[in-house]
Amino acid sequence: MAATDFIVAIELGSSKITGIAGKKHADGSIQVLALASENSSDFIRKGVIYNLDKTAQSLTSIIKKLESTLKASIGKVYVGIGGQSLRTIRNTEVRHLEEETKISQELIDSIMDSNREVPIIDQEILEVAPQEYKVGINLLADPVGVPSDHIEGRFLNIIARSSVKQNIDKCFKQAGIEIADYIISPLALANAVLTNSEKRSGCMFIDFGADTTTVSVYKNNILRHLAVIPLGGSNITKDICSQQIEEEDAEELKKKYGNAYADKSEDGDDNPTYSLDGKCSIESHLLEDIVEARINEILANVWNQIVLSGYEDKLLAGAIITGGAANLKNMEEAFSNRTKIEKVRMAKESQLSLKGGMVELKKDGTCNTIIALLGAGKENCYRPERPMKPVQVPLFDESGENVEVKKDGTCNTIIALLGAGKENCYRPERPIQVPLFDESGENVEDKRKREKEEAARIAAAAKKAEEEEKLRKATCENLIRNAKELKEAGKYKNALSQLAKARDLGVAEALNQIRDLEKEIKSLKEANSPIKRLTDLFGKILEE
Repeated sequence: MAATDFIVAIELGSSKITGIAGKKHADGSIQVLALASENSSDFIRKGVIYNLDKTAQSLTSIIKKLESTLKASIGKVYVGIGGQSLRTIRNTEVRHLEEETKISQELIDSIMDSNREVPIIDQEILEVAPQEYKVGINLLADPVGVPSDHIEGRFLNIIARSSVKQNIDKCFKQAGIEIADYIISPLALANAVLTNSEKRSGCMFIDFGADTTTVSVYKNNILRHLAVIPLGGSNITKDICSQQIEEEDAEELKKKYGNAYADKSEDGDDNPTYSLDGKCSIESHLLEDIVEARINEILANVWNQIVLSGYEDKLLAGAIITGGAANLKNMEEAFSNRTKIEKVRMAKESQLSLKGGMVELKKDGTCNTIIALLGAGKENCYRPERPMKPVQVPLFDESGENVEVKKDGTCNTIIALLGAGKENCYRPERPIQVPLFDESGENVEDKRKREKEEAARIAAAAKKAEEEEKLRKATCENLIRNAKELKEAGKYKNALSQLAKARDLGVAEALNQIRDLEKEIKSLKEANSPIKRLTDLFGKILEE
């Protein structure tokens, strides 16, 4: 049975775009009805769209997948905004009154409007978090009704580059998807993960993502600081890749063996090797050093943002961490060791109540943001199908009598004549007269035929070029694979020959890999050359 009451949300992540559909119940619980995702690493970086066409295609695919599961059409979606460009800036608006007057809501609204109108070059205010209002010497959250001749409004504006929202608009328009509303992802995530007590007592909230790490600071139930650091779990993966390991294998090594904080005092003299089914291997100490170095860099930047907030010594609830990259072993210990914050909570699930879901969600923090966006949505996103227009049959004949055939014998003859007819009596509508020649004098039909043939030729050429490109890449991969096997067998000359052929194919994505492999093989060749071995032998003899 098709669903007719649901909310749809989209998360534009750096590793994947995720779409979710769910139903909110009267008790506040959420039932997840559908979930779909598409890899986005090729067109979203640091949470910011840089390829509009590919993003639009992925959005279209996700909506189709969700509609297929829901068996219903989606009319609009809620979209989360995050990414590197997101940050907060403080602003103060002052009003001097002619005489002491009771502060009204209209005055507060006017101050807030003035804050939103503050010009920021190439930036857009997405959301405003009012901090407090200074009336006299007092700081108040709600000054309405307090008499004063002076009021100072303090605001925290969440801003991003204007192009961020513009590009999202373009992608969704291109995909033919209506946006119900924008949701600031870090705010929605904080509302879904943090408890009221944590927000009130004060806490730092860190979301460790693939390309970015988002830092939020709360105190007295108010957002005090927000910043996005352009570092995340993918940076660790790339660091491991520097050891001549493929990215896919590096990611698996990170997840399987990565340790954010290794207690060196417990280490023995052994230095085991981590491997993946013989595909690749790395010394344990080397992997630990790589992971720890990057984690320490990320945490140093996180702590710097906490200090910039001015609340580093006022956060009684400590730190709450979440996100896919937070799943590294001993992440809490690493955080405490680097920041000296003893109270650290790992949030692998949101505080939202999920009941009777039709989709199994991971409980490792990776689904927290998309669930939070779903929870923040309010309006039904279902789009009713357009009903087909019924055939209009006249209810009455010219005499005003119902056209239902009379059963008194008076209609027998006409019914018999109808039954005796054999040929279709339908007359097609006269076709639109198309001119035989266009303005240039060319036959219209010939022109249409020529354009069709040209389009087919271009399409065939494009397909051929695509197939040739695939063949080139496949050939290049085979040559590189052969070169690696020849290298292991000590056949360095043959290996270099394979790499030269691979280089001649001109596959841009493989050039760095070819260059690095050539360098490695040449080094091995030199080290194992007869002259080198003879030189080393003479050297040893002379030393003796």
